[in-house]
Amino acid sequence: MKRDARAAPRSSGNPRMRPAFRPLYEQIKILLTQSLVSGEWKPGEAIPSELELAARYRVSHGTVRKAIDALAAEHILVRRQGKGTFVASHCEPSYQYRFLRVMPDSGEKLHPQNLFFALERGKAHGESAGALGLKVGTTVLSFKRVMSFAGRPMILDEIVLDARQFPGMTLAELEEFGGSVYSFYESVFGVRMIRAEERLRAVAADSVAAAHLQVAKGTPLLCVDRVAFTYGDKPVEWRRGLCRTDGFSYFNELS
Repeated sequence: MKRDARAAPRSSGNPRMRPAFRPLYEQIKILLTQSLVSGEWKPGEAIPSELELAARYRVSHGTVRKAIDALAAEHILVRRQGKGTFVASHCEPSYQYRFLRVMPDSGEKLHPQNLFFALERGKAHGESAGALGLKVGTTVLSFKRVMSFAGRPMILDEIVLDARQFPGMTLAELEEFGGSVYSFYESVFGVRMIRAEERLRAVAADSVAAAHLQVAKGTPLLCVDRVAFTYGDKPVEWRRGLCRTDGFSYFNELS
């Protein structure tokens, strides 16, 4: 790929209609992302060396390195000293629960236990349809999950997925997998979550949440609404988590 050195013609119209300049490393970043979207390099696999990619795209080694640095900063790629650069995977221990933000106040690292139930096919509507960019009536999969820590039920999740991304998904598969939900999506269906958006608010436990979380009806809970995205910023999962906060907090590091 060669930078076009010709000067762009001046535009006398609305400034918003003028083409925006995109640095060369960002163009390479887009091409690398397109290769990930197409499945050329799978999660956990090594990508070609920086020198090979520089030759492939006809750009400098430094430009490729800058593009890879940007993808590594977004946790899409992972550099391993002396081994190369790999596609990040939720199956790696350090990434498996990267999006889990409700943690013990003690700082202790606990491995959650999952209880899955109520997997069914339905029609998209309301918040989930809007969040996933689906037309009302599109077929979706939904299921619920209780996450427990050290035997204490702490989070009740309602999760909705575009059924087209997860053909033939069954509750038995979820139960037998053993890892995180995101590592399940990745390993079984080739769908990797790369980022998420969350909204938080306080709610009171209704009778259903109270029963699953073993609290009194009306107990204050933290409600976390999340939309998770795969490559190309495509929304794939909408979930609503109702979280107990006695001994647990929502933790997020800002930088």
